[in-house]
Amino acid sequence: MFTITKEFVFDASHRLIGLAENHPCMHLHGHTYKVIVELKAAKLNEVGMVLDYHDLDPIKNYINKVYDHKHLNEVLDMNPTAEIIANVLFEKFKLAFPQLSAITVKETANTSARYEA
Repeated sequence: MFTITKEFVFDASHRLIGLAENHPCMHLHGHTYKVIVELKAAKLNEVGMVLDYHDLDPIKNYINKVYDHKHLNEVLDMNPTAEIIANVLFEKFKLAFPQLSAITVKETANTSARYEA
């Protein structure tokens, strides 16, 4: 099985609902998010690739338009956790990219959430 990944970055604010009052993430704050898109294929295409990285531009364009420099509580109709963002992006692009196997969302260098098929 062949696997490729491509990373996209966006900056956004959010606050998480339902946490204890003293939890820092319940307050308005922001992150520089990293979205890692993973695609898998058993066979390579005629050029020798799982997929040309340029073919992922629709994901980049969508992330930039919908998420970059936005307040995620206004973008999503769910609590804007990294887990939810990964799931929403996966569902948005799974039909356009049949090789899509997972999306990971990193809020910090040390934390990430992954949604996979």
